[in-house]
Amino acid sequence: MIAYIKGTLAYVSDDLVIVDVGGIGYEIRTPLTVMAQLPQVGVEVVLHTYYYVREDAILLYGFIAKDDLEVFKKLIKVSGIGPKGALGILSTITPDELRFAIIADDVKTISKAPGIGKKTAQKLILELKDKLKLKDFEDLVQTEVDEHDMALLPVDQKGDAIAALVALGYSSSEAIKAIRGMKITETTSVEDIIKSALKRLVRF
Repeated sequence: MIAYIKGTLAYVSDDLVIVDVGGIGYEIRTPLTVMAQLPQVGVEVVLHTYYYVREDAILLYGFIAKDDLEVFKKLIKVSGIGPKGALGILSTITPDELRFAIIADDVKTISKAPGIGKKTAQKLILELKDKLKLKDFEDLVQTEVDEHDMALLPVDQKGDAIAALVALGYSSSEAIKAIRGMKITETTSVEDIIKSALKRLVRF
């Protein structure tokens, strides 16, 4: 019903903002990750919104990026996770980190969110994993390779490297994130991938 709100940022608190549009202040709840991206009070802002209605309240949830809004919509459809739970998850991890965790069955990362226990995290992974297209996975772990090497992309090498990093104590999502964007050809060894990934993990 309300796709987005564009106006002057009038107020910011721990869990909501007020955007002034033509003299009307819209109260919008946002995750902490959005709070960090907001401009100063008095500056124009655009928030993509979700209009939520329940028996005792009408609420607006806002996000700077459309992708964050789409992830929020998917989260609230998971049994046991309402808008508050979805907001808590997106306040703890970014949408990309959530995708990594879902793809890697990383219950630990998801359950860091307030109010999200191990069973709820497992349910979230189960319900959302099938909704991720293969292309989504490829986009997350896609490496930069020469066109001539594209057909020879060493998927097994990536898998072996991820398994090795997990054995070293890193979560699956951390391992996947570490090799994302890494330049790999058919001549790149698993050992080289692991060494490069470990250097990245130290910086994360």
